[in-house]
Amino acid sequence: MLTRRTALIAMSAALGARFLPSAQAQAQAQAQAKPASLVILGDSITAGFGLPRAQAYPAVLEALLRKQRLDVRLVNAGVSGDTLSGGLARLDWSVPKTANGVLIALGGNDMLSATDPAISRAALDKILGKLRDRGQRAAILGMRAGANWGSDYAKRFDAIFPDLARQYKLPLYPFLLEGVALDAKLNQGDGIHPNAAGAKLIAERLAPFVTKAFGLSPSAAGPV
Repeated sequence: MLTRRTALIAMSAALGARFLPSAQAQAQAQAQAKPASLVILGDSITAGFGLPRAQAYPAVLEALLRKQRLDVRLVNAGVSGDTLSGGLARLDWSVPKTANGVLIALGGNDMLSATDPAISRAALDKILGKLRDRGQRAAILGMRAGANWGSDYAKRFDAIFPDLARQYKLPLYPFLLEGVALDAKLNQGDGIHPNAAGAKLIAERLAPFVTKAFGLSPSAAGPV
């Protein structure tokens, strides 16, 4: 016959076994505890040309998101001079398959070199197709053509980003340099690359877009 003490011990053991998380649940909890990894595939603007790495917009953006208790890590995969075709060529080694999401911030050098928009469109299409096949969420940071290339070129180039965003049903930030382009106070002497103030403004404008695009939500235990 069980004593009262023995019965209590048996009941506690049974309850403990009932509510003990399974190995699968523990693994899921550990995975969720890791920061979300987002790669920004870009050119010199993303790389932070002319700026300390910590002042490039990806680093500033990560800091802003983490202040909002969003447990996220932004990987700066910017390469100066890169085009959409270049991004496609290095996609496999620049964007690991373990990344939770990818922001595509290319196209500026395509425009500056007057690359045929059909070539740029085909490259972005292939990038998005590869990411889709990998099962990785993507978002597009668009670019716009300068007026010096003429209205026909601008119309064809500018349409690349919204067209493919609709085709792949992806979030689109229409123009990466919104509020910064052509403002001398926010750019370096070359008039192309943002200075520290310009990079900060880009990050501030991108923060709500990135939060929504990748479904980031604050955590009570998140970073501050």
